[in-house]
Amino acid sequence: MSRSHLRAVAVALATALLGAVLTTPAAATRPAPRITRAGLDPALVAGRGAEVAFVEQEAENAYHTGERIGPSREAYTLPAEASGRTAVRLTSTQYVEFTLTEPANALTLRYSIPDAPAGGGIRAPLDVAVNGKHKQTMTLTSEYAWLYGMYPFSNDPNVDPIPGWWKPEPDPVAKPFRPNHFYDEQRLLLGRTYKAGDRVRFAVPRNTPAAWYVLDLADFELVGAPLQQPRKSLSVQWFGADPTGRRDAAPAIERAIAAAKRIGWSVFIPPGTYQVNRHIVVDQVTIRGAGNWWTIIKGKVLPLPEPAPDKSVHSAPGFYGRYAADGGSTGVQLADFAIESDVRERIDTDQVNGIGGAIGGGSTIENLYLHHTKVGIWLDGPMDGLLIRNTIITDAIADGMNLHLGVSNVRATNNFIRNSGDDGLAMWSESNPDGLVNHDNVYDHNTVQTPVLANNIAIYGGKDNAITDNLVADPIREGSTLHAGSRFNSTPFEGTLTFARNTTVRGGPRDLNWDLGLGAIWLYALQSTMAGRIEITDSSFLDSTYNAMLFVVDWPVKDDYAITNVAVSNIKVDGTGTNVVNARVGGWATFENVDARNVGAPFVNNCGTFQFDGTPEFDVRLLSGNDGGWTGATWCEDRPAVVPPPPPSPWN
Repeated sequence: MSRSHLRAVAVALATALLGAVLTTPAAATRPAPRITRAGLDPALVAGRGAEVAFVEQEAENAYHTGERIGPSREAYTLPAEASGRTAVRLTSTQYVEFTLTEPANALTLRYSIPDAPAGGGIRAPLDVAVNGKHKQTMTLTSEYAWLYGMYPFSNDPNVDPIPGWWKPEPDPVAKPFRPNHFYDEQRLLLGRTYKAGDRVRFAVPRNTPAAWYVLDLADFELVGAPLQQPRKSLSVQWFGADPTGRRDAAPAIERAIAAAKRIGWSVFIPPGTYQVNRHIVVDQVTIRGAGNWWTIIKGKVLPLPEPAPDKSVHSAPGFYGRYAADGGSTGVQLADFAIESDVRERIDTDQVNGIGGAIGGGSTIENLYLHHTKVGIWLDGPMDGLLIRNTIITDAIADGMNLHLGVSNVRATNNFIRNSGDDGLAMWSESNPDGLVNHDNVYDHNTVQTPVLANNIAIYGGKDNAITDNLVADPIREGSTLHAGSRFNSTPFEGTLTFARNTTVRGGPRDLNWDLGLGAIWLYALQSTMAGRIEITDSSFLDSTYNAMLFVVDWPVKDDYAITNVAVSNIKVDGTGTNVVNARVGGWATFENVDARNVGAPFVNNCGTFQFDGTPEFDVRLLSGNDGGWTGATWCEDRPAVVPPPPPSPWN
């Protein structure tokens, strides 16, 4: 193959990954700095999601000399996985320059660089300067990014489709097949505090192994001084823990825990980096760090000599409650530290999560930063009574958080999840011989952005659970922003499932297997009728790619299961590519005070159980207060044309 042909192939691949949308470099006019939340004006999402310590700025809104990529929502492209579906591509000597809007001494950069030709990732430098001085060099990596193929995915860019699995792509498939999970993020302390108006520049060096860099956003933060050691606490350093990360600190931490439990004191982990390569089991103990920027638990994923009883074949850093079969753990307090793990591939039998086991009985998990884990927090019940708050989970290879099997009275509030490789927040009430059910759990005031696979927030069965006051944005494929489904062998929905005061942003993507637009909220009867009460209230669905709401059953069971007893009220829909409601299932729902604008197709697409004969099998019960576009509820179109809506705007 000639060099010119190789260059042409490389350009074609890069264009495909970039979503085939490039603009010319930024004009000389320097834009005013723009703070965003989930890529939007914060006023549009006020009161929803987590209150965080950092300020988000999107790269495409900053001054730059690169190329703007996007917007595009087509899966397996770099713009689709970017916050706001837009980013900036840089090559040698190009830069993005942000202007601070308030004092900051630290930042988090979300970025992508290419994979190695055979997979496994590369490392590449990026220069950071403030006001042209105080230059530091970050070492970016793609070692935790770039997965390929079909679930459970591969690190090999030459992987083939799984034989026997249905796929929409014609053979032979283009290689690399379904590249995804492009982005990673990295934290940086700037060494001093800079003021509003100072300029932070990220510049690509002249000589670098990376052919391109894509910068998505930067979060700027004013980090406080390290927390002091509390009274009546034991420092892990007193027991030999090495704060440089050179020696294994796990035994010393365990010695500190054992001593603290004997005398009723807590454990303190001072500033430093502590090497931990396995689980540390916690029960009836408080463990605090000096803050999640200062106390870092960092370790490797290591092969086990033989599979563990929990079927793991690797170990990795994590704090685990005792397993439920062993009685679980109670009275656990984990706070103010980071876990930097090393998970680069998805092996579902591996317990290589940041927090795991069964932790209940008045326990609290707070102010953690969980990075590069398989799952940030995966809890297996039965367990009862846990508070999870003010925690950041990013770049997980699977879920951000999952409450699995008979978990009750757990509240997860004010958490921030970005770039999970599966559901951002999930409750999975899996069927079991003991009749255990997930119940009375709450996910409230959380922000969940850019899950690469599946949903921002997903509920699988259970009783009397609630999803309230969350901000959820930019799902990529095979899922949407809010989801409830009788799937994965879940228990039936019982009592009332509440979705209240949530805001979805750019939800309702195209499901690539069905070739069908999902809803920003998506209800799916796959394994049983969904007859429990579902309330969808006081929420905003902004800029949905396809539908605002989808009620659906799968074709093989279309005459077996239905969705009933759904109440939708006090909803604002601003922008849909197609319908407000798409119904492809038998059943019924009521709609009251639903106000919609910038709708791409007739408000209700009622094809029932895929009959397409104009006979609606889903009863759309219109109550009072719906706006004037809700006529013609019997309209049915298999795949209506998409009309991209204008950007969301304030609702007067």
